[in-house]
Order: sequence, then C-alpha cells, then structure tokens
Amino acid sequence: DRRQIEDVVAVLRESLGDALVGAYLHGSAVLGGLRADSDLDVLAVSARETTRAEKQKIASGLLAVSGDRSRGDGRRPIELTIVAASEVRPWRYPPRRDFQYWEWLRDRFERGDPDLFRPTIDPDVAILVTMVRLGDVTLSGSPAGTTFDEVPRSDLVEALVADIPGLIDDIDWDTRNVVLTLARIWNTVVTGGLRSKDAAAEWALERL
Repeated sequence: DRRQIEDVVAVLRESLGDALVGAYLHGSAVLGGLRADSDLDVLAVSARETTRAEKQKIASGLLAVSGDRSRGDGRRPIELTIVAASEVRPWRYPPRRDFQYWEWLRDRFERGDPDLFRPTIDPDVAILVTMVRLGDVTLSGSPAGTTFDEVPRSDLVEALVADIPGLIDDIDWDTRNVVLTLARIWNTVVTGGLRSKDAAAEWALERL
C-alpha cells in the first residue's frame, strides 16, 4: 500500500509540478476499516485548475498504478480527486471538483472519454475535505489544516444526504458498500462525527 501511495504522489508531482499544493490520504486507510478490497483514497489540491493535457497525463499514470486484487494484480484500486485551491479556501458550497479518477471507470479512461475530464459541481468534496482534516495525513505539500478551511456542519450534512438517492439506485449491485455508507451517513447526521463505515455500522446496529 505504501508503495502505491508513493506512486500516486509521484504521478501528481510529475504531472502538476509546482502547481501541486498538497496531496492527502483519507477514507478507510485513515478512518479505519481498511479491507482487502478497499480503495486507497487521495485528495489533491492544485494551485489552479488543471489542463486537459495534465488530466490525461494523471489518468495515464494512474492506470499503471491502480489495480484490483480481485483480478490478481496485487494492487488496490485508487480513487483520486483533485480540486483547485480556490474551491476549498475560502470554503464555498457546493464546491467544484476539477478531476476524479475511479478504478471502476478504467475502460472509459483507457478510451479517453472526454466526459471524465470536465470539472463539475460535486457536494461530495465537502465530505472528502472533512475526512482529510480529521485524518490529517499529508502525503505531499502543505499540512491539511493550512490548505483547507473547516466545512460547516450544515454543508457536510447536506452533502451526505444528497448522496442517498444515488446510493439507493446502486443497492442491488453494490449492497454491502451502500448499507455501510448509509450507516455512516446516519451516524454523522446524529453525532456530528465521521467514523469508519465498520464503526458506523456497529453504532447503527445498536439502534435498529
């Protein structure tokens, strides 16, 4: 896992150079509950919006780094999100993500699908920033506390609740992940904290 993370940071540095403000680990690798098939989640901040050529270079690099242990390649899936610094400090809602790589869209990235390289409004950035500030694992660049403003609780809750319709749509084919994610949403809305999915599920079971 450490080697994969180092490879992701190397791809970012090579592609963005001095424009890379920082890269931060989040998700189950930081909050706990990392499973054999869990993603490695990284949030990166660029000093400016990235160019199409930079996005394509990053995607090409990640195609070589990201993997799927179910295919027997010994590598974890990578989920990388990039935001421009102006989108997260000063904080505004809803924020816009500049780019995102998902392993499950590998075929579309290999084809160079142009829809994957367009910036888009993404409330989920509020959740990612909250996790990064909570975990405080800086892989490169400025510490998380100086890169990101705190996300107001109301924005975090709104972003979490906005995910529910999409989760329900996916429940038939991604059942375990959807149920765990719903448990974490419930936990965060009630407690204001942000736990791993496993810990949130244990909390939820006591209340069902």
